[in-house]
Amino acid sequence: MKVCIYGAGAIGSLIAGRLAGVAGVDVSVIARGEQLDAIRRRGIRIVDTAREVTARVQATDNPASLDVQDYVFLALKQHQLVGVADSIKPLIGTYTSVIPPTTGIPYWYFYGQPGAHANRRIERLDPGGALWKAIPPQRVLGCVFRVAAQVVAPGVVHQEGSYAKLPVGEPDGSLSPRVQRLSEAMCAAGLESPVVDDIRSWLWIKMVSSLCWNPVAALTLATWGELAASPGVVDVVRRMMQEADAVACALGGPPPIPVEERLAAARSAPGHKMSMLQDLERGRPLEYQALTDSIEAMSEIAGLGTPTIDSVLALLRLRASRR
Repeated sequence: MKVCIYGAGAIGSLIAGRLAGVAGVDVSVIARGEQLDAIRRRGIRIVDTAREVTARVQATDNPASLDVQDYVFLALKQHQLVGVADSIKPLIGTYTSVIPPTTGIPYWYFYGQPGAHANRRIERLDPGGALWKAIPPQRVLGCVFRVAAQVVAPGVVHQEGSYAKLPVGEPDGSLSPRVQRLSEAMCAAGLESPVVDDIRSWLWIKMVSSLCWNPVAALTLATWGELAASPGVVDVVRRMMQEADAVACALGGPPPIPVEERLAAARSAPGHKMSMLQDLERGRPLEYQALTDSIEAMSEIAGLGTPTIDSVLALLRLRASRR
């Protein structure tokens, strides 16, 4: 099995490093800069609460130097997808499956879904259908990255806390050979990666988690544990989740985990800094547009309002403009 991880940030490095330890899985990474140099020289070092491992993988900044892959993980920011659509072509063969990022609602969200919105294209999330054409949704597998991790040095990723779940699924919920094969490899790598028949609902949970916790963390400069310890903050996040879940239910994808259980997840990694706060501290642009576009596009389709979410995002926009 050939697996390419396009993007060597925290999640990409974690998946690559774990999969590299599975017999029969040939892992390659597309990286750049210091991260590429470090991986080439020393491999990927993964540190978690139980152990520390180093994995050797093939690393390059040129996708054309690699063979056609069985699976390609696009471990990138949502807004970077269109820019890499052409560069991934050398990796794509007749039977290649692509796993796009899940920061926001993916462009293929309605593909394979029965009912009134079957195969609907979401213009706001994919203007002109550019992604739909470049990465046809029939190639896509969904994978939700529910794990707290961050790059702490070039080539070194720290997995924080014990919670790590990466469910995978077909857009139509079927139990296909390709999704089973991917799940087996991920599980063999020590990642909890079951095949689910409702990947759309899991995608929603991931989006809502980012939508609710990330802006609040960037506004307060607080860790996950500090946020969870503030009843007032938790109440705001709860109301945001409830508003978003109402939209999900209206569109046929009720989240499989109750709000209170998702709120409790913050206690599993109290020292974790949300990715948006990490970007703020490092002087990087805040990736909130994909989240904003996602909830606004979907709430418009559902015909429901999200007043608490709207208020928090308004504050975040001002915070981002004054960096």
